[in-house]
Amino acid sequence: MPLVRIETNQRLSAPKSRELCERLSRLTAEVLRKPEHYVQVILHQNTDDHVHVLHGGSGQAGHAAFVDVRSIGGLGPQVNRTLAGRICALLTEVADVPGERVYLNFTDVPGASWGHDGSTFG
Repeated sequence: MPLVRIETNQRLSAPKSRELCERLSRLTAEVLRKPEHYVQVILHQNTDDHVHVLHGGSGQAGHAAFVDVRSIGGLGPQVNRTLAGRICALLTEVADVPGERVYLNFTDVPGASWGHDGSTFG
């Protein structure tokens, strides 16, 4: 049920994309204390010039990303700060996207508003 969606103007190789997604999945499960088999990571990157990111008034100043984290429970001020720090560090390390060019959004979703396998979690 945790979802991490990243949109970025960075182009990553297939191995780097896989590494980023796998590490984000483990990190998210660990920090949120959720089973990893419920974590979904979506990486939407600039592979065909259809993702344009303007950050700080300039799209030319470097790579940037938006990260959307959603979960049924587990989110809160301290957890969100922990996730923000660890996700930004990982994006810098694996994808060469500096933390100062990353925005993150955290949404706690009610179980009844999250569907899976023909039903909902609430």
